Amino acid sequence: MSDLFAPGFKETPYWWEAAPPPEPSAHDLPSSVDVAIVGGGYCGLSAALELRRHGVEALVLEAERIGFGASSRNGGMVSGGLKLASSDLERKFGAEKAARVLEEAAGSLSFLEDLIRRENIQCHYRRHGRFVGAHCRKAFNGMAARAEALQKLTGLDAYVLPKQRQREQIDTDYYQGGMVADATGGLHPALYHQGLAAAARRAGATVIDGTRVAGIRRRPGGFAVATARGDVRAREVLVATNGYTDKAAPWLRRRLVPVASYIIATEELPPETIRRLIPQGRMLSDTNRVLHYYRAAPDGNRILFGGRASFRSVGPRAAAPILHRFMCAIWPELAGVRITHAWTGNVAFTFDFTPHIAVADGVHYAAGCQGSGVAMASYLGYRTALKIAGRANRPSAFEGLGFPTMPFYSGRPWFLPLVGTAYRLQDWLDRRAG
Repeated sequence: MSDLFAPGFKETPYWWEAAPPPEPSAHDLPSSVDVAIVGGGYCGLSAALELRRHGVEALVLEAERIGFGASSRNGGMVSGGLKLASSDLERKFGAEKAARVLEEAAGSLSFLEDLIRRENIQCHYRRHGRFVGAHCRKAFNGMAARAEALQKLTGLDAYVLPKQRQREQIDTDYYQGGMVADATGGLHPALYHQGLAAAARRAGATVIDGTRVAGIRRRPGGFAVATARGDVRAREVLVATNGYTDKAAPWLRRRLVPVASYIIATEELPPETIRRLIPQGRMLSDTNRVLHYYRAAPDGNRILFGGRASFRSVGPRAAAPILHRFMCAIWPELAGVRITHAWTGNVAFTFDFTPHIAVADGVHYAAGCQGSGVAMASYLGYRTALKIAGRANRPSAFEGLGFPTMPFYSGRPWFLPLVGTAYRLQDWLDRRAG
């Protein structure tokens, strides 16, 4: 197995080659602040930026180096309502509420594009569109209605391709056709995160990393946020820790299911090979329950391939051969291609598979992006900031949905290996059925 790994193989994100997390800052911890934000990912930084745009003092507290978590570990695939448009929102929330949720989810893409443009964030953003491969005929047969709904929702083209035409989008026979959706982009996630952090600081937000929050308690006039470096008094608190939520936020932790997602980067490939494998340069994913998501790197010189390689806690080196096998099932010609980077990061699912903005015991929460957090987490932070600043014209559709949990669940998803086994079996049965 050692020949699978290229010389100099790293168990760190490929994205860190261009944008490694900076060394911890040397800021003094302020004694008080208007709004304390726990978590320095997309959501927390977007909230801090928007609060400062409305003259509200904002402090971001990050446990690790700024950008160490999922914001620099994801695949850089940007979507708005793509996942939510395939879920049964009407049954959960009723037709009117479901329509508002879908409208806001779709709008998160244009929100992100406006934010990148306004703050001049150089992160290789491009609206590539996405091809979603159908892993079986049943999945393909359901795509026409989904494409129609997406086109109506986003105002951008979405259509299905039968198997005999799928090589227009991806050079493989692995899928049974698929769907093209133009309302999707791609970027360099670590560069976007660094640009967002710089924008928040320019606006006057204080961003302090290497400072883990140990607890949040009410006090007269607001809250005391406890850290190893002392307490910070805050009028308002936003917890934006998503898949890295720990015991400091037990209410939120009971409502999120953290799931490890794994990604590999191949060694450099000839540009003509990349262009043949992905003729239109789309972002790529599929309908497997055990999801595959993949793309070319922004400079077009290698493949980045991600998925749920394991539902147990394993390291990147152990997960890499599994992802390589998944990749080669789609593109057998890559069997001899080695891996230069392998890494993992946490995404957060909710029990109703919907993002949420909530308030509990006075603390604000924004979380649960279901693995599509680049645009959605940024948008949730923005909307929560408007709420805190009193500048929202109306409540967000992601507020007031109820935020379910499961009896006796404490935030440790012991059931994931069982769910993963069931998903893999169902994917296999689907493919066997054609």
